[in-house]
Amino acid sequence: MESLAGDRDRFLSFLREWASRSWRWAREERYRLVFRVQAAALRAAREYLDSHGFTEVLAPIVGPVTDPGIRGAKQATIDFYGYEYKVMSSAILYKQYMAASLGRMYFLSPNIRLEPLDSAFTGRHLAEFYQLDLEIYGASYEDAMRVAEELLYHIVKSVRDELGGELERILGRSLEPVRPPYKRLSYPEAVKLARELGCRQPMGAEIRWECEKVLSAHIGEPFFITEYPRGARGFYDREDPERPGVLLDFDLIYPEGFGEAASGAEREYEPARVVARMRESGEDPAKYRWYLEMLRELYPLKTAGFGIGVERLTRYLCGLRGVWEARPYPKIPGIAPTP
Repeated sequence: MESLAGDRDRFLSFLREWASRSWRWAREERYRLVFRVQAAALRAAREYLDSHGFTEVLAPIVGPVTDPGIRGAKQATIDFYGYEYKVMSSAILYKQYMAASLGRMYFLSPNIRLEPLDSAFTGRHLAEFYQLDLEIYGASYEDAMRVAEELLYHIVKSVRDELGGELERILGRSLEPVRPPYKRLSYPEAVKLARELGCRQPMGAEIRWECEKVLSAHIGEPFFITEYPRGARGFYDREDPERPGVLLDFDLIYPEGFGEAASGAEREYEPARVVARMRESGEDPAKYRWYLEMLRELYPLKTAGFGIGVERLTRYLCGLRGVWEARPYPKIPGIAPTP
């Protein structure tokens, strides 16, 4: 697979055939196990969240707006009875009022992101994917980080206890749950370490996928990158009132080169600050009228939360080559399966 990935045309041909013939490979023993691991991981996630006061809520599929902070991907649109609606790229904007209602909530939500073609080569992007998305009313990003690390530990331990023998026998995958708390790197520390490891990471920008992979491979257990600079994230990540330009947010990173596990933050809730951040990022506040009305009417709507990609989680648990192995009928960026 490494040599194949070095030849773009051959690799794209391989992915196209893979996406077109999922009905064939899905019957293989290894992929029957992958799907059972995925189901076990979702059971474990629900078990943990339900037992810690979270309520599962049905996620929106389309809406007048969706998450604009999707790292170069394009949004998909539909004609919804004469109005342009967005297919959810993330339900992040829709979590806050349900957290205000229920205190602690989560979605298991389908998402569509029209990722650039090059993301097909990362092994970590699909155009259609599922995300476990949760939000906590009155919480800080530190609170959300504690939930994220405890949730990941519970999932890995539960899958290991239930299916560890089969994972080793069929996939050669040995899972070792790592007890929290997890190591934390501030954004500047992560940039410095990535550069020391030979990855060209500019200061002030989102951590590049290549550098994230290098960091993930270097650090032998799950870890956090915290407090990204303001320009690197969406308008909804809260800026630290005491440290202008620093966001109260985080990424949880898998070890072994698997990259991002979860991304989360405290939410910006001051309406005037949200409007200013929207304009700063090139967004038109008029498109978000309902969202701004919600922030004003429910003020102060203090929440924090994060999302975990289900296929990325499955890839890590099973040690797979790419997320396209982690679901049936995968929609790979730029790949139109043959009929």
